This record gives sequence, structure tokens and C-alpha cells, in this order.
Amino acid sequence: MDSIKIRCDDQVVVIYGRDKGKRGRVLEVCKKKLIIVKDINIVHRHTKSTGKVSGGIIKKESPIHISNVALVDPKTDKATRVGFKFNKDGLKVRYSKISGEVL
Repeated sequence: MDSIKIRCDDQVVVIYGRDKGKRGRVLEVCKKKLIIVKDINIVHRHTKSTGKVSGGIIKKESPIHISNVALVDPKTDKATRVGFKFNKDGLKVRYSKISGEVL
């Protein structure tokens, strides 16, 4: 299995789906290549009232597949693909395929 190229706190843009073109920050990376992005893929959950929590309709982010988002290049501010390379110290780092800048 290849390594996941998008991590928490990365800035991403949605490239496919109903939220296409929207940008957000990755809040969580789940298993099976699903991510939760702030204010993207909002769903309404109908919750029942329990002891301490009042019931009602709650808006929350739902997971979106990692293939439907692209990382935003910090230099060009556009969607980019991500690659891996080794720096001078021998550490494996992520870099932008457009600008070549280390992420």
C-alpha cells in the first residue's frame, strides 16, 4: 500500500463532487483513504434527545474520499499533485509537482 500524501492541517481543494471548487483544511485522516475537511461535504444529522444532549438537526462534516481532493500548492495557490523525494539530510519529504517546493 502506498503512503497517503495528504495529512492533517493541509489546505486542499475539492476537484470532484457537489462541493467542487471549495477549499478547506483537513481536520482528520480516517482509515480507507477518507478525510474530513472543514466546511466540506456538510450533512444534516437528526439526533434524538438524550440525558445531557438536546435533540435536533445537527450540521457536521462527512468524510470524503482522498481521490476527490487535491493539495493546494503554497507558491502558486493552485491544485497540485504530491510527490516524495529525499532531501540533503536523507529525510523523505513531500513536494509539489508544479513548483517543486517542499511541503
